[in-house]
Amino acid sequence: MKILAVTACPSGVAHTYMAAEALRKACTHENIECKIETQGSIGVENVITTDDLAGASVVVLTTDMPIKDQERFEKLPKIKVSAATVIKSASAIVAKVISELS
Repeated sequence: MKILAVTACPSGVAHTYMAAEALRKACTHENIECKIETQGSIGVENVITTDDLAGASVVVLTTDMPIKDQERFEKLPKIKVSAATVIKSASAIVAKVISELS
């Protein structure tokens, strides 16, 4: 199982990176591969490539800001939530993915 995510927030600072870290920790805890792209104030980091898309189970997209190049994920199931929800409930989001895809 592999989870992809793109996080972004209006200011492009704290919540973008806090959401990314929360998801990273939740995936690590469950021993699930993940890659998280951040679209923050310093630009796009850790870009999800076409190679990353191969074998991905789902993509988590934050809804606080429009995600750039979202069409990359058209063939993947999507979970769309706010950055604040990801920060508060990353473990629950990962658990939901596990239960729905197992």
